[in-house]
Parts: sequence; structure tokens; C-alpha cells
Amino acid sequence: MAEFTMELNDEQKEVRDWLHGFAADVIRPAAAEWDEREETPWPVIQEAAKVGIYSLDFYAQQYFDPTGLGIPMAMEELFWGDAGIALSIVGTGLAAVGVLANGTEEQIGTWIPQMYGDANDVKVAAFCSSEPDAGSDVASMRTRAVYDEAKDEWVLNGTKTWATNGGIANVHVVVAVVDAELGSKGHASFIIPPNTPGLSQGQKFKKHGIRASHTAEVVLENVRVPGHCLLGGKEKLDQRLARARERAKAGNGERVKNAAMATFEASRPAVGAMAVGTARAAYEVALDYAKTREQFGRPIIDNQGVAFQLADMRTSIDAARLLVWRASWMAINGKPFTAAEGSMSKLFASETAKKVTAQAVQILGGNGYTREYPVERMHRDSAIYTIFEGTSEIQRLVIARTLSGMSIR
Repeated sequence: MAEFTMELNDEQKEVRDWLHGFAADVIRPAAAEWDEREETPWPVIQEAAKVGIYSLDFYAQQYFDPTGLGIPMAMEELFWGDAGIALSIVGTGLAAVGVLANGTEEQIGTWIPQMYGDANDVKVAAFCSSEPDAGSDVASMRTRAVYDEAKDEWVLNGTKTWATNGGIANVHVVVAVVDAELGSKGHASFIIPPNTPGLSQGQKFKKHGIRASHTAEVVLENVRVPGHCLLGGKEKLDQRLARARERAKAGNGERVKNAAMATFEASRPAVGAMAVGTARAAYEVALDYAKTREQFGRPIIDNQGVAFQLADMRTSIDAARLLVWRASWMAINGKPFTAAEGSMSKLFASETAKKVTAQAVQILGGNGYTREYPVERMHRDSAIYTIFEGTSEIQRLVIARTLSGMSIR
């Protein structure tokens, strides 16, 4: 087990500086254009693939970093560049985590490479969990998967929404209901291979922020996939469902993790790191502006009203990063989240990003409200962190339930 440390080692520093350079030289110059276009920045993703950032090898190296800091470090630097483009680069990772969290070794080896493609033929993947009537309330999920035993196939029907890369992905990972009586315990995850009949893109959303990231509905109409596309396999699913039914009969309130929650628990600290990157970027712009912008014959940072805001901004950013790093270290080292530390990290970092970017706009004044300065875009982008992969309200609910042991509603 790696000891917890706040100091990156030499190798991590080298990777951090490399990512920072890519974010500064490639992502930032393209940020405003792709935000305005509201399209997937394929040329930037391809550049990331060429240098090895958008690849299974890079993601695996960071994911399995024994300190747990590889992924949050990478997320912070890329999202410091731009949240929309960065999400287009790392969005495939959520689907990959879904396979890593629930799949067999064979499934991991088969499907994750197909999610990324290669530098000459870049692909993306999508993780599809939310539905029009089932966002935070995963127990209300309506997408169904029915097993056709004669053909050893699963038949999926339903509509997913808010899917990053939904409809344009090479591989979709879809969470569906296999036993409606068990609520969220009756869910399973499925791989939908490329060009599978019945899967189509529905509405593409025009968003407030992260506009360079493709977000859309995914419609499933009698989508048939082979039995081996059930993540974890049918034997494991049958065992899990049997245990859940036994607990239900006995009135046992012990919780059983469902497929979507396993993915979200693994990814929440990473989302916190994204928020830290955006907050840090806005803070740095505001700090530089405050040092050079003069009013009444002196830089505005000479005024306590501005200086104290910057002090609070930096303090909150550093505190958020520490919470993210702690949760990431705990996760990789098998430490249980006894106080919902993963949710804590996402909650605090997300709220910090919204507050810090708003303060940055305020410090820049009228300039901050225009698209001539990047804090306007950063402020729009920051809103998503308190919404996706569990709203701030859901994070508070998870934390409160964990601390109290009560089924708080």
C-alpha cells in the first residue's frame, strides 16, 4: 500500500508538466472555437491520440498508479485547459470505468481497446445510465433487458439521456433493468458493440456549458446483443440477483451496489479533479488580471475586497484538491469510504468551481461577462460539476446516510 503524500514523485511531475504543456499549447487555443461550434473537437482528440494522451495505455497507467493520484492529476491539468474539450478527450473513460468496475478480464481486454481506436482512426465510447425520468432516482429506470435463452441474447429497449458521446460512440455501455421487482438492485450493464441494429441517436442537447462535448439521447429499439455482452457474465448476475431476492424476503436492509453506482463511486473523485482544474484556471486568470488592471491609480489587487476574494479562492481550491487526492488514494488502496469521502470530494470541489468561477467573473467586472475573456466560458462550464454523476444534493444525501446509518430521504 502506497503511503498518502501531498508531494508528487518525479515521474508524476513529468507527466503533469507534459499534460500541462498539451493543455496550454493545444487545448486552450482551440477552446473558444469549439465552444462556439458546439461540436466534438475531433482534431484535438486526434492530436491527443498522436501524443499518447487519448489511449488505453495512458489511461491504464494513470488508473493503476499505486498512489491513486494519476487520474486526478491528469484530470486537473486537462480541464485547466478547457472543460468542454477535456471532457471530449476523457469522456470515453467513464465507459471504460464501467467495464473495469463490472466486467471480466476477457471483456476488459476485448472492449476497452475498441473504445479508443488508434491515432489514425480515433473512436469514442459512451456510458448510458440516466433516463428522462431516472436521473438521480436510478430506481425509476425503465430501460429493460430481457434474456432470450434460446438464442443466448439480451434484448434491450428504452431511452437513455445525457449520454456523453451518445450516438456517436463506437461502443456504448448501457445500464438496464433485468429484474424490476428488485429496484436498483435489479440493474445490469451491457456492452452494445459497434453498428448494432436498433441503437440510434436521439436529441442532441444544446448546452449552457461544456459545449465542445457531445451530449445526446440514445434510443434502444429491440437491440439484440450476444450473452457475452453482459458485463460480469450471467452466472455472476444470477448469483447477485438471488442474494438480493433473499435479502428482500428476509427484510434485510443491507445495501447491494448496482452497476451504475459502482461506476459512479469510482469516478466521483475524478469529477472533483475536473472541477479543481476549472476553478484553478479561473483563479489564475483573475489573479493576473487583478495585478495588471488599474483603477484609481493602482492595481485592483491593492483593494482588500479583491485581494480577500483571491485568498478565499485559492484556499478553497487547495482544500478541494486535498479532498480529491485523499479519496483517490483511499480508492486505489482499498480503503472503504466510511464517511462517503468520494462524495465529499466531488461535492466540495464542484461547489468550489461554481463559486470560484463566479468570483473570477466579478473580479474582471464587465470584461468577465464577455466572451473575450475565458472566465465567462469557465463560469458556464462549472455549472455541470454540481449536476452530472450525482447532483450536489445527492452527494449530501449519500454523505448524510453514510454518517448516520439512516435511510434519509
